[in-house]
Amino acid sequence: AWQIKDKKVLVVGGGEVAAGRIFNCLNADASVTVVCPASGLNAEVAFRVAQKQVTHVDRVFEPSDLEGAEMVLVAIDDPVASTVIWKLCKEKKIPANIADVPPECDFYFGSVHRDGPLQIMVSTNGKGPRLAASIRRFIAGKLPRNAGNAVESIGLLRTKLRKVAPNAEDGPKRMRWMSKVSDTYKW
Repeated sequence: AWQIKDKKVLVVGGGEVAAGRIFNCLNADASVTVVCPASGLNAEVAFRVAQKQVTHVDRVFEPSDLEGAEMVLVAIDDPVASTVIWKLCKEKKIPANIADVPPECDFYFGSVHRDGPLQIMVSTNGKGPRLAASIRRFIAGKLPRNAGNAVESIGLLRTKLRKVAPNAEDGPKRMRWMSKVSDTYKW
């Protein structure tokens, strides 16, 4: 998982795919700017703009939009414009994901199941996003109901253990003990 908390993410586009990207970025506490004419915003993106969850630039993309961006997500129906944006990102060494164009992606979005602190991601490396979602649903259906709570409990235990045995030399012993607890956890 890429840590994008407080990072400046630029989303070019305002349709359904952009809405999904925006949702994921906001869940990761990123600072999101959406560049898209207001007429191109779908209901979900328009809602996020109205709620001031994202910054909205009401026009088509301009190269100056890349200033300060730490990640760029392009979700527009214009392959030529998408490629131009991708090339600009490459020049500026800004990681980019161009929706539905795997060769123009520095990273892919997986299909994610969340249950509290538990996150399970399935990726097809851009080859079959809908299949990834199907596989994710299958895996999520096999999980015990308390899996997220179990992760939370283990995390609390781990924090307490670090307080009890805080020294660097305690690290290997702490890790062995936590491994035993995790390996013997009963569902």
